[in-house]
Amino acid sequence: MKYELTYHREGDYLIPDLSLPKSPKIGVWGRRRLRYLKGHKDPIYTGMLLRGTLNTHLDEINRQAEEMLELLVKQIASKVGITEQMKAEDQMGWVAKMNNIQSQAIEIINNELIYS
Repeated sequence: MKYELTYHREGDYLIPDLSLPKSPKIGVWGRRRLRYLKGHKDPIYTGMLLRGTLNTHLDEINRQAEEMLELLVKQIASKVGITEQMKAEDQMGWVAKMNNIQSQAIEIINNELIYS
């Protein structure tokens, strides 16, 4: 990998023009993964940071977790028989069941994707 540096003059000194690459915004799942890596997998975190692959990894984890959450909620809801008719007839019951399903899906994602 070859880098070309540019400089600007300040008085008698040449100062290198340094800047960090733009990093993507990290979602909630990526932030959870980052917190886990920093706290429990420091060598992996440091290696990714030094290679410049950390943000890409966190972005990919975030994307996978979002897709997994949507899929799991749909699958679990259909398995336990949550329907649109139930939503229309008993909104509070539907919300309680969907919150429970979402909590289950989040727990699965945490165990299989974030904290692994």
